[in-house]
Amino acid sequence: MQIYNTLTRRKEIFTPIESGRVRMYVCGMTVYDYCHLGHARVMVAFDVITRYLRYRGYDVTYVRNVTDIDDKILRRAEENGESIASLTERMIEAMHEDEARLSVLPPDREPRATRHVDDILSMIETLIAKGYAYAADNGDVYYRVRRFEGYGKLNNRDLDEMRSGARVEVDEHKEDPLDFVLWKAAKPGEASWPSPWGEGRPGWHIECSAMSKCCLGDTFDIHGGGPDLTFPHHENEIAQSEAANGKPFVNAWMHAGAVRVNHEKMSKSLGNFFTIREVLEHHDPEVVRYLLLASHYRSAINYAPESLLEARKSLERFYNSLERLALEEGTIDDRFESRFVAAMDDDFNTPEALSVLFDLARELNRARKESPEQAPALAAELRRLGGILGLLQQDPASFLKAGASELPLSEEEIQAKIDARAAAKKARDFAAADGLRDELAALGIILKDAREGTTWVFEKPEG
Repeated sequence: MQIYNTLTRRKEIFTPIESGRVRMYVCGMTVYDYCHLGHARVMVAFDVITRYLRYRGYDVTYVRNVTDIDDKILRRAEENGESIASLTERMIEAMHEDEARLSVLPPDREPRATRHVDDILSMIETLIAKGYAYAADNGDVYYRVRRFEGYGKLNNRDLDEMRSGARVEVDEHKEDPLDFVLWKAAKPGEASWPSPWGEGRPGWHIECSAMSKCCLGDTFDIHGGGPDLTFPHHENEIAQSEAANGKPFVNAWMHAGAVRVNHEKMSKSLGNFFTIREVLEHHDPEVVRYLLLASHYRSAINYAPESLLEARKSLERFYNSLERLALEEGTIDDRFESRFVAAMDDDFNTPEALSVLFDLARELNRARKESPEQAPALAAELRRLGGILGLLQQDPASFLKAGASELPLSEEEIQAKIDARAAAKKARDFAAADGLRDELAALGIILKDAREGTTWVFEKPEG
């Protein structure tokens, strides 16, 4: 198995620190608002990575943190007139609802920053004792970036170039503009915790260093997150953790690609910002999940009406293949599974894995016509391999009839017209039968004739 390592900028053979066991940490959400599509990309990408590693036989410990204390949280709670605890609990519950709808399995551990303040304080004290951090006279504690020899290695950045572009604050308490905060002195009325340097709260970067150490140890296998976290967040994590622990921090760094909306960066200022729940009001969650997997996890992905339409059509092809088939385990050759594994072993190449599933669906369709006895086993294999990606687990008929709330006719009325069409065909009144079929098609109700009978799917007409 090969994984692209952001740190080395190449694919590497994956060798876990402990044979048969994988320890993985992924930066989670700052819970001041509902999760958006960018969060969905990270959720789904690392959910598939976790599912596949387990399929390959690894014992995976998947940790995804929650940042529940932050400047944005403080501002939003004040704007809403609610407590920080009320806001964060509400947003965490909403996050869990969103991930469940997207078939994202919960992480094994979900540490919260506010529950690890003692671990954070201990790490800061270690950094100060080693000379990597210092307490300023305003009550803040800063990390000495230039003290850490490897700073910039994740992003291949030069310190002097960073220094020339750094903004120097008017009220400057840092020894160097590049230094970043580990502990922030509390302003009057702010949430705070006692520390050796006075009342305050953790800086964002130190939270992940402390929580990952607590949950996974000084060195672990995989650290992941969104594309915007490589700098400064993950760069700062490396500096903190390796300075404090005296050991390499992470063996493989993985970063999901960005989500773009109609080929533009998703941004509230551009009016193209969508939360997960806004999108799921109008689209089946599996369609959204499929769209997120149809591109390689490291690639930027474009979210647009036409891309969702294509995602739904792709899933319909699979479910059409599975419809009205009992699933039976049987003996089939392993060519589809071996190709699927080869694709996923190559840095979790989900587009290539999906192409294998399409080939399997075509084989299933052929078997339905030519070798019906083989079809149930092929259908079971399609379901099984699709399940590794978190796909194709719905009832086919239910998926294909999705959108029934927008049907222009009731299901009983549709069935009555199907029965009338069957009667017209039996009476050899083919003009009447075709008229009924065209009438339904104009409403978006597409009939499908098969040996077992006539079924239908709903395709909402455009316009």
